[in-house]
Amino acid sequence: MVSQVVNALARAVLVALLIATPSLLLPSVSSDTAQLVMVLAILASLMTFIEYYGRYPSIIEFRFAPPFNRLKFAGLFLTVLLLTVILRGEAYPSEMTIFLTTLGNGLGQAIDFPYSPVRLVVLMLPADASPELVTSVRTAAGLSYTISIVMMFVFITCVRFQGWPIRNGAFNVWVNLPLFDPTGGGDVLHRLKRDAGLNIVLGSLLPFLIPAAIKAASDLIDPISIANSQTLIWTMTAWAFLPASMLMRGIAMSRIAEMIEEKRRRAYARAESEALQQA
Repeated sequence: MVSQVVNALARAVLVALLIATPSLLLPSVSSDTAQLVMVLAILASLMTFIEYYGRYPSIIEFRFAPPFNRLKFAGLFLTVLLLTVILRGEAYPSEMTIFLTTLGNGLGQAIDFPYSPVRLVVLMLPADASPELVTSVRTAAGLSYTISIVMMFVFITCVRFQGWPIRNGAFNVWVNLPLFDPTGGGDVLHRLKRDAGLNIVLGSLLPFLIPAAIKAASDLIDPISIANSQTLIWTMTAWAFLPASMLMRGIAMSRIAEMIEEKRRRAYARAESEALQQA
């Protein structure tokens, strides 16, 4: 009981720290923004505590199948932290901020080729954007996209070479997929494969579709200024993290479908063998 409370509290504190990191490290944050971020951090930490304090999950998927959620949180936190440190370096440069800025510039330029997601992010900026803003967006996009790709490939390694999710014992599908309704109609295996394919397709297309949608909508509505440091951080983080998260979910559901299919195949083979023995 005590360990469960401590684990839930630790996760709640980490989530609150994630949300508050840009406001804590960036200079010249207005009091209204700081208050709003504080409220959001408290609400998110409270929801996280309630979710992990309960014995059974209600929203978070794969709660009992580490390191799925740990990888996602690590990638998200690392992205927010590094982008915050880079933007803080514009006002308070240091050796670390210079190194991270150089690294982000290199990654952004390496990925900024025709029709790449980073190139589309740069092209969504208005025509009168300053060279400094273009460089900042390219740096943030390159760094966040690289972290999301690394996060995804680490998870693929866990699936293919470390036997995720059954390396830690039995895997309960219904507990780890609380939002998946097993009585929704149709074969569960078919629905898992369908959802896996849908997540993989959307995760692959979103890095290209989001900048195009923002660019198209900018002619009709006044978009939020990405020149604001916090807006830039959260926009680039969401642009890179959400598609990677969907890809990871699709890979995970595909893996679960493979496990169920293999279990069914063994059950059918066992039943057929017993029938032949009785005959």
